[in-house]
Amino acid sequence: MKGVRSNIPRSLNAGSQIDCVDNTGARVVEIVSVKGYRGVKNRHPRAGIGDMCVVSVKKGTPEMRKQILLAVIVRQRQEFRRPDGLRVAFEDNAVVIVDKDGVPKGTDFKGPVAREVAERYPKIGTTASMVA
Repeated sequence: MKGVRSNIPRSLNAGSQIDCVDNTGARVVEIVSVKGYRGVKNRHPRAGIGDMCVVSVKKGTPEMRKQILLAVIVRQRQEFRRPDGLRVAFEDNAVVIVDKDGVPKGTDFKGPVAREVAERYPKIGTTASMVA
């Protein structure tokens, strides 16, 4: 797992409900915490593109519901700036469920995946149909 070159604004709070865009059976997940987040005492963790989060499945198939899983954020609405000066914002916030090594559990993703995520997690980049 490589670092992210862009300065990504962390715009998704713990407790945010986000769409899951893979074919694992989860539809909506809620962020419980963010892996590797270092904040201030009593501050809620926040996540941005490329961050691995602990999530709880809120809507989906009966087997997936109420499970605690790991997920990587692949899209966010909040605009961020790439090192070449390009500003990027997506239409929605989206996650993909992964294992602890960053390998996706699903085999098909709906919609684009940010280039920062594809660079940081190569397996997500190869599985994605479109990298933006």
